[in-house]
Amino acid sequence: MIRTNLSTRPFYNERAVHLWLGVLALAVVAATAFNASRILRYSRSDTRLATQASQDEARAATLRQQATRLRASVDPKQLDFASAEARQANDLIDRRTFSWTELFNRLEATLPDDAHIAAVQPKIDKNGAILLTIKVTAKSVEDVSRFMERLEKTGAFARLYSVEDRFDDQGLLQSVLEGNYVPGAAKAAGTAP
Repeated sequence: MIRTNLSTRPFYNERAVHLWLGVLALAVVAATAFNASRILRYSRSDTRLATQASQDEARAATLRQQATRLRASVDPKQLDFASAEARQANDLIDRRTFSWTELFNRLEATLPDDAHIAAVQPKIDKNGAILLTIKVTAKSVEDVSRFMERLEKTGAFARLYSVEDRFDDQGLLQSVLEGNYVPGAAKAAGTAP
């Protein structure tokens, strides 16, 4: 086996090496140009954002000073008056949202055949809870008890109890019931007697 090169001039693949070196140099130049453009872009952006941040801080300081002046100029009596007016308006809105139709539908759906409602009086307390007073006329105590049980099963009535029970001249039981009423708690349609 011959291990020597018999050619007078050994062949080296110089073109391929030069081509790969050129491609590599071009990639390095392109990456350098890309990095340089990004550095310039980010430095401009950083300068712009720093300027905007300092302007925003100055504006915030000005607004804080204006807010302090405005707070000092507010009269506490006027603030209390406006607060009382707002509470009164909210109370009126709450009263307006009370639905008599919904209440009477619930009462009608739960009322036994031998009982009649004589009066209904709602009261709204400080917390916005509705205290309902119902005057019922019935033939027996069982009718009133059944009526109270059905009302509580609707979920719209809580802590329902009898305040006063008496029989009239005709032998009918007249009972005054009181309890909390929560209008949106349940539907009267689901609690038919």
